[in-house]
Amino acid sequence: MRLLLTWLINAAALFVLPYLIQSIKIRSFGVALIAALVLGLINTLIKPVLVILTLPVTLLTLGLFILVINGLLFWFAGRLVPGFHVGGFWSAVGGALVYSLISWALSSLLLSK
Repeated sequence: MRLLLTWLINAAALFVLPYLIQSIKIRSFGVALIAALVLGLINTLIKPVLVILTLPVTLLTLGLFILVINGLLFWFAGRLVPGFHVGGFWSAVGGALVYSLISWALSSLLLSK
């Protein structure tokens, strides 16, 4: 049940994102649900591999390269899901950052024990 609620929270955060960042577009809440699922899978399967492969650069930049990785994966999800459009790299970095903040805030409010 908690996993389903987390998925809905992430989809809601994605659905709100176009109102905050103009270059990100989501056609409907159904597309937001699919995009949240794709983002979850990408972050679970691909992100750990990229973090390990780019560990020297991440250490050299004191962890800031993780923002670049998050932006690239967010942009990649925008290319995979029809109806979810990310305008460019910097929009993806900003979108990933705002998406994380919104998702964290909603999760801490709704999923607190």
